[in-house]
Amino acid sequence: MRDTRGELLFEAEILIRGRGYSGFSYADLASAVGIRKASIHHHFPTKTDLAMALIAAYGERYDTALARIEAQSTLALARVEAYGDLYLDGVEQGLGCLCAVMAAELVSLPDPLRAAIAAFFAKHIAWLETTLQEGCANGSIRPSIDPAAHARMIVATLEGALMMERVLAGASGFRSVLAALRDGLAP
Repeated sequence: MRDTRGELLFEAEILIRGRGYSGFSYADLASAVGIRKASIHHHFPTKTDLAMALIAAYGERYDTALARIEAQSTLALARVEAYGDLYLDGVEQGLGCLCAVMAAELVSLPDPLRAAIAAFFAKHIAWLETTLQEGCANGSIRPSIDPAAHARMIVATLEGALMMERVLAGASGFRSVLAALRDGLAP
């Protein structure tokens, strides 16, 4: 049986990550999935409903990835590098981070989307801050850093590099940014 809802989420994510929230319509999505616009409204009555479902699914995928990173290494530097590698896929596909692409249009987004995007980034910053605090405590991260400020800097650096290297050097440019980030945190 066809998973229309799943197909809609998949294609809508690609459309938003490639064009932005305001850069696609239900007509674009219907064409990508091969259904009528009315069928989309059955699953997602509004574009906001669709975007909220996308952010939730995107967040769940990242939650799984963060848990996997924690299970693979106890060293903070390795965790930060693995976190950075999550962004590399977007660079290689020529797609931005779903939440960052939408954040670029923040002033035109409905309040529920603004809140969901803020929560996504807050969760990542908190995870990185905890990771950096643990790394400072066990010596795997330079102890003189401010974990809270550096957590924000890491997200900002990776999001910026994702956007910039899609235009400039691609994966190789992104890897050089990630290496510089890692070197700046190393003890």
